[in-house]
Amino acid sequence: MKKFRIFRGDKVLWVVFFLLSVVSLIAVFSSIGLQAYKIDTATPQGLFLKHLAVVLITYTAIIILSNLNYRLFSRYAMLAYVLVVGLLVVVFAMSRIGGGEGAGSGQRWLKIAENVQMQPSEIAKVVLIIVVARMMTLKKEVVATKGFFWNVLIYIAAICVLVFFENFSTAALIFLSCYLMMYLGGVNRRLWWLGLVVLTAVVGIYLGSKYLDYKQRLNKTTTVAERTLIRREGTWGHRIYSWLNPNPDEVTQENQARMAVARGGLLGQHVGSTIHGRLMGEAHNDFIYAIIIEETGFVGGFVVFALYAILYLRCIRIAKNCKGRFGKLSVAGIGTAIYIQALVNMGVAVGALPVTGQTLPFISFGGTAYLFLGCGIGVVQAVASDNAKQQMAAREQGAREAMAESETVSENEITGRRI
Repeated sequence: MKKFRIFRGDKVLWVVFFLLSVVSLIAVFSSIGLQAYKIDTATPQGLFLKHLAVVLITYTAIIILSNLNYRLFSRYAMLAYVLVVGLLVVVFAMSRIGGGEGAGSGQRWLKIAENVQMQPSEIAKVVLIIVVARMMTLKKEVVATKGFFWNVLIYIAAICVLVFFENFSTAALIFLSCYLMMYLGGVNRRLWWLGLVVLTAVVGIYLGSKYLDYKQRLNKTTTVAERTLIRREGTWGHRIYSWLNPNPDEVTQENQARMAVARGGLLGQHVGSTIHGRLMGEAHNDFIYAIIIEETGFVGGFVVFALYAILYLRCIRIAKNCKGRFGKLSVAGIGTAIYIQALVNMGVAVGALPVTGQTLPFISFGGTAYLFLGCGIGVVQAVASDNAKQQMAAREQGAREAMAESETVSENEITGRRI
C-alpha cells in the first residue's frame, strides 16, 4: 500500500493549479460586489468566503483522488454514468413539469440544501470522459469497427441530448471533448470524419435558423423565449445576433466586457480598480477574464492564457508517459475539455465568440463546475503518480539488472584468473 502524500503527482501541474486558484480568489473578490447586491442576504465578504470554501474543498478532493489507484475510476465509471443520467433526467423533468427553483425557465440546477445547488451537466463533463476511456480500453480489439463507433456515440449522445435542452454550449463542449477522444482512441477514421462534417453542418444550419428566427421576431410582439421543447432557442438566436450585429450604444455585458478589455491596456489599472466588474451581473463568472485584463492588462491576460496552455501540455505529457490505455485516454480527454472551455470563455470575454455561459476553469466563482473539474485534475494527478511509480520501478529494475550483470562479469574475471 503506497504512502499517503499531500501533493502527489505532477509538480508543475500543482503549481499551475495553485496559481490559477490565487488568480481566482483575487478576481472573484474584485468582481463579486454586484452579485452580492442582487442577493438581499448576501455580502461580498460572505460570497468570497463561500468561494474560498469551494476552492479548499476542491484541493481536498484533488489530494484524495491523486492518492488512489486511477484504475478504480474505470471500475465505477458506469455506475457514475447511470447516476448522472438520472440527475439530468430529474433536472429536465423539473424544468418542464415544475416544482423546482427556476422550473419552466431553463433550469440547470438541483437544489440540495439552503443556498447549495448542484449542476449535473458539470459532473457529466468528467464522468463521460472516463466512461469513453473505459469503453475504448475494454474493447480495444474492436475499436476500429463501425459497430463500436456507433456504440460509443450512443453513450455520448444520451448525455449530450439531455444537457442540450437547457445548455447548448456545455453539450457541445462535452461532445467535442469525447469525440476527439474517440479519434485518439483509434475509432474508424472514415466514420469519424464523416460524422464531424455532418454534425458541423447540422449545428451550423440549426444555429443559423435560430439567428434568422430572432431577426424576424425583432419587429413582432412575441417574446424571445417561446414555449417550445427547446426553451432557450430564442436566447441562442439573440446571442448570435448580438455578436454579429453589436450595438455599441446598448448597455450589455458584452459591451461592458469589451470596454473592460480596452481599459486594461498593456499593464492594467491595478488589482481592485475595476469599474466594469461592478456593472456586470456575471463579472464573477462568464466575464471574469475581462475583469482580469482590466485590472492587470494584456500582460495579466497573457499570463492566465499561458497557465492554461501549460496545464494542457502537462496533461499531454502525462498521457504520453502513461503505459495504460485507460489512463492515457482519460488524461487526454480531461486536459482537452479544460483547455477548450478556457479558450471559449476567454474568446467570449474579448468579443471573439458569442456569449456561451461557460465559466473560466478554476478562476470563475466556485460551485459544481469548479469542484468537478478539480476532480478531473485529481484523476490526472492519480495517473501522473502511477507514472512516477512505474518509472521508479523501472529504474530500480534496471539498477538491479546492472548490478547482477556487474557481479557476473566480476565472477567470470576471477574464474578466468584461476584458470
